[in-house]
Amino acid sequence: MTTAAPAAQDRPAVLVTAADLAPEALALLDGYRIVYAGKTPSDQDIVDLCRAHDPAAIIVRYGKVGAAAMDAAPSLRVISKHGSGTDTIDKAAAQARNIDVVAAVGANAAAVVEQALALLLACAKSVIALDVRMRAGHWDKATHKSEELAGKTLGLVGLGAIGLRMAKMGAALDMRVIGHDPFAKNLPADVRQVDLDTIWRESDAISLHCPLTDDNRGLLNARTLAQCKPGVILVNTARGGLIDEAALIDAVRSGQVMAAGLDSFAVEPMTAGHPFQHEKNIILSPHIGGVTRAAYVNMGIAAARNVLAALARQAAAR
Repeated sequence: MTTAAPAAQDRPAVLVTAADLAPEALALLDGYRIVYAGKTPSDQDIVDLCRAHDPAAIIVRYGKVGAAAMDAAPSLRVISKHGSGTDTIDKAAAQARNIDVVAAVGANAAAVVEQALALLLACAKSVIALDVRMRAGHWDKATHKSEELAGKTLGLVGLGAIGLRMAKMGAALDMRVIGHDPFAKNLPADVRQVDLDTIWRESDAISLHCPLTDDNRGLLNARTLAQCKPGVILVNTARGGLIDEAALIDAVRSGQVMAAGLDSFAVEPMTAGHPFQHEKNIILSPHIGGVTRAAYVNMGIAAARNVLAALARQAAAR
């Protein structure tokens, strides 16, 4: 005697705070009812969907998940980040409600590091500025001098899966690599662990690869930027809140920062008229470092597997 599969409305729900999820991830969640929040869900949209569908799990791509959303979903057992950064999830509220918070650590590492490297090279080689000049009819070969990265020092803040992969890129460019991460262990021989003051003082280029926390918000500010070498290059593919944006603009305008390549911002999406849009020595990309075809699949699969593992673990513990 066979048992009919439960009707879709009887399956536990998984809320995805986006308009889509990779087919490979959906296949893993075949026993669940998938609810999409849309391309740009507001905090209230997420709360309303939690109240309407009472999901067992939330896969977070866009928007924030706070206490109100958790309280609106009494069946919620796990919040799974479609990526590595969990700063858009209220982890204290989740812990107080016995809700697991998990991340797809390392699933998009290759994609993010390639973006960070692209931004670093674009800054050092004036790629954008020279393209603009060429299109305007100029030929600056006799007057322009780019920066050579070989022999220079690359400072990395954060030595997790992404930071260590960026360290390999730096070493491949014959750069000296130093890094800061209080949680990193068993570092490769070509990465020297240092304190933050040494990062600021010795680096010719700094690349941020750490999560955003209450302790490191505004890590790069007027004081720390002033400690850096004049003409330092700054790359941020982590979280915009790590940088005091007003202080960065001042440092770029003064030449203390030669160029900055930014893929994340304090407020996203960036609104029209943001001061960064008018600075020729700031290269911008819309937080797409981890958005490649391969990373989209890898993060979706990892997020789905994390959901299934957490739900199974909690079920076994009951």
